Amino acid sequence: MTPGREDDALSWDGDDDPTLSVGAPAERPEEPDPEPDPEPDLETDAPPARLPEGFTPVGRGSEDYREPSKPPIAGRDAVVGDDDEPAPLGNVELVSLGVIGGFSLLYAVGWLIGGLRLQGTAEFLVAPLAYQVSLWLAVLAPLAWFVTVLLLTRERPVWVRFAWLIGGIVLLVPWPFIMVGAIGQ
Repeated sequence: MTPGREDDALSWDGDDDPTLSVGAPAERPEEPDPEPDPEPDLETDAPPARLPEGFTPVGRGSEDYREPSKPPIAGRDAVVGDDDEPAPLGNVELVSLGVIGGFSLLYAVGWLIGGLRLQGTAEFLVAPLAYQVSLWLAVLAPLAWFVTVLLLTRERPVWVRFAWLIGGIVLLVPWPFIMVGAIGQ
């Protein structure tokens, strides 16, 4: 243990090595400049390198990078990409979609349980095949509503998507489960 260092437990041997510093570059001994080459400097005269499609530059100097065919990027917070792409989902929207998808799944289970409990009574009024078809359509309705709204409102504002999803939650309440199922008994 070296005297005078309070944070020895938080350091490793070799931390004092100047070549590992993250801040300013390490000082190098000055070398005499070589004679200028008659050939052009490839780093400054060459056209800018192109990144493959879908890649984004990162790291030091990436904010200055621009595609040769695109205008320069105006600052670090500029988004590089096509305007045709929809914006990625935000955290709140993603969590809200998960909650509403969970409600849709629970509604499907509610329709199944409630419909199976009513099966004996309903078959006096409706043919068994008709009852089975309507039961499975009722079970699949909340899931179909959720998926359909997601697919049809991709290009719409977020509030439109959530208005339709909440409308489906209100419209597709599993009444057989509520009236006859575990709650109604």
